[in-house]
Amino acid sequence: MSNSTIIRPNRDAVDKTPDDGHAIRPPIDGATIRADFPIFDRLIHGHRLVYLDSAGSSQSPEAVIQAVAEHARLHHANVHRGVYVLSEESSEHYEQARATIAGFIGAAEPAEVVFTRGTTEAINLVAGSFGAGLEPGDAIVLTDMEHHSNIVPWHLLAERRGVELRWAPITDDGLLDLDALFALLDRRVKLVACVHVSNVLGTINPVAEIAAAAHAVGAKFLIDAAQSVPHMPVDVGALGVDFVAFSGHKMLGPTGIGVLWARRELLDAMPPWQGGGGMIRTVTREASTWAEVPQKFEAGTPPIAQAIGLAEGVRYLDALGMERVAAHDTALVNLAIERLSDVPGLKLLGPRSDRIAAVAFAVEGVHAHDLATILDRHGVAVRAGHHCTMPLHARLGVSASARASFQVYNTSEDVDVLIHALGEARAMFGLN
Repeated sequence: MSNSTIIRPNRDAVDKTPDDGHAIRPPIDGATIRADFPIFDRLIHGHRLVYLDSAGSSQSPEAVIQAVAEHARLHHANVHRGVYVLSEESSEHYEQARATIAGFIGAAEPAEVVFTRGTTEAINLVAGSFGAGLEPGDAIVLTDMEHHSNIVPWHLLAERRGVELRWAPITDDGLLDLDALFALLDRRVKLVACVHVSNVLGTINPVAEIAAAAHAVGAKFLIDAAQSVPHMPVDVGALGVDFVAFSGHKMLGPTGIGVLWARRELLDAMPPWQGGGGMIRTVTREASTWAEVPQKFEAGTPPIAQAIGLAEGVRYLDALGMERVAAHDTALVNLAIERLSDVPGLKLLGPRSDRIAAVAFAVEGVHAHDLATILDRHGVAVRAGHHCTMPLHARLGVSASARASFQVYNTSEDVDVLIHALGEARAMFGLN
């Protein structure tokens, strides 16, 4: 891909000092970063856009938009099947994207990165492939803070294979009850599946500790990293986990692209999940044999342009530095919690500290959907509903909540606008 048409992060927002291991890089300036994102040129109901739904889908910088467009303009062809220039270029860029993402998450080799349509498909792949080896009497441990994408595939597997689902509870302040989780672990448990960062509570779970406990009873460990990989450094090797699933559209990339990372020996041992072109070595009337990983799990035409776009989003985040991204997002979450705590009648969900990415809340006397509609009139975009976590909301005793979530383009001024708009909403409902 020609670098001449790709725009990197705004130079004023990225430290120019070489990282010698001692230089202190300045904080991320969300206001400067915003200039790289074309969508922030829009006005919403006459107001500047305050986008606080990055946990649902983050916005894309010009670099990502141009990477996808350049592929469509100059390199569009299918991968791994043509000996002509366009196909060879497309194949090269697609595999470069895999290598970029592998490096970003600390994978041992690019082959450990399987491209999927998103976190949901990645977890379904594990359920359909690894899960095919489970038998009646085997058990899977889940937690009460899981997204539906890390619940429903296991419900379906339990119906197919007769496995038992065990549930680890959370505490009243939104933390995982580790003692209760560890008490569920025995030799019947074949998999523990747990969210790394809750998309509602913002809770950061101690996944390395859980992985060690799961391995001690011979179980494998999967993490839903959809809300962690976009916001903090994640090294899959250092965490000691077996499967990691995440989505591109939550980390500045396009929709329709996600990643399943798994240790190579697991991928080699797992059977294919879907059949078709691209994942075979040979096909006869009698039988088929399989390609090596990762192609074994990428049946059909893969999301080529989307993978290329995700890789550009990864490069953007990497140029900023994930430690700085984590510090930026954590500071905004802490500020939002501080300011929201002063709003009368507002209930915050989750812990008050040691969290990242998102802040969910409910306002007494106002349904979350009504609240989000009024905030939109002020240009403030928040998510409202159960956020695909119905069991969690039932545990918390609320039917729905509003959620503000942050990314590198957000600022403290965005929090100010949110608080002002909440005041206007409460006034409309006669709550002031």
